[in-house]
Amino acid sequence: MNRKKYNSDPRYAKVLEQMDLLGIMDISTTRQDKNGTIVWKLPIKDQDTGILIEVASFASGYVRNQGKSTHSNFQLNKRCEGEPQYYETGNGLYRKFTTRSCVLIPIEIDRLEYLISYCLKNYYIKNANRVPNGEFVPEWKYDDACRNGHDMLHEQKQYENQRVRDLENKFAKKLDVNSVIVNVNGHNYKVI
Repeated sequence: MNRKKYNSDPRYAKVLEQMDLLGIMDISTTRQDKNGTIVWKLPIKDQDTGILIEVASFASGYVRNQGKSTHSNFQLNKRCEGEPQYYETGNGLYRKFTTRSCVLIPIEIDRLEYLISYCLKNYYIKNANRVPNGEFVPEWKYDDACRNGHDMLHEQKQYENQRVRDLENKFAKKLDVNSVIVNVNGHNYKVI
């Protein structure tokens, strides 16, 4: 990553600061840099493939999801409705046809700021309901619990505490204090 380039302008410095806070790495190759392409690797794994997500900004004005985490690179630019076009189908009848196209972002710093905000909203915030032990709490379940006045974290903690108590009870039943056996180098010794 060319940190000098990011520190050359206050807006670029702000983007660099946000990248550092979010743990985003610039992994652009020299060829991509010459072409005006900037590729970032996020510290977030794709939930389907388990591969780190990559996004890219292109000099053409496009912002895309990039890399091996997806089957195809899709555009992250906003979409807008195009002007309707009319085609004659015969017998004096016309058919109206509209398309949706990407809104290109021609200025590089604007693309990078858009990319930061897109990643923050769609990758960081939407994945925030994943708990540290890897279990996924669906958004509807969390919203429903909030509406009913339940505290999801409190319930999760109660569940974990009950699980620990169950495991302690299970091992206490199997463990007889009067007959503790220790295995040392293949020999069993009874400890009193």
